[in-house]
Amino acid sequence: MASKVQTRTGERTGTVLEPWQAGVVGGIVGAIAFGAMMAMQMPEVLEMAIPAMYGLEGGLAGWILHVSHGAVLGVVFAAALTATGQNGMVRSAVLGLAYGIVVWVGLAVVVMPIWLSAVGFPMAPPLPNVDVGSLLGHAVYGIVLGIAYGFLER
Repeated sequence: MASKVQTRTGERTGTVLEPWQAGVVGGIVGAIAFGAMMAMQMPEVLEMAIPAMYGLEGGLAGWILHVSHGAVLGVVFAAALTATGQNGMVRSAVLGLAYGIVVWVGLAVVVMPIWLSAVGFPMAPPLPNVDVGSLLGHAVYGIVLGIAYGFLER
């Protein structure tokens, strides 16, 4: 007795990456956009605070670390969207905005001040570190991440 089994394969066209790859690229692009804002509005964060978290100094180290953080957080974003079955460019952008705010609350408001205090950084921000400029930057990061992810992961 023969039977037909039909399987659905995902055909992808155009610029297509695996979800984690789209998360890396989106995270890098988002971090560059956020970093450009920081370079103009709060350069000391890129030049001193971020490198100090790892015992380093200088703007180049700050940029490399900031973009690396963005890439890793982009993979986490991709994993969350993949696990929940979320897709679509507009949905990704909106979820990216929400993700950027969650990252801000968890990492910038709480973790960064604790970490900088723990390593003895003399200009460690207070806990909680509620800064509107940082919130705006993380929101931009999330939106750019979401748009790039939605475009690249189809």
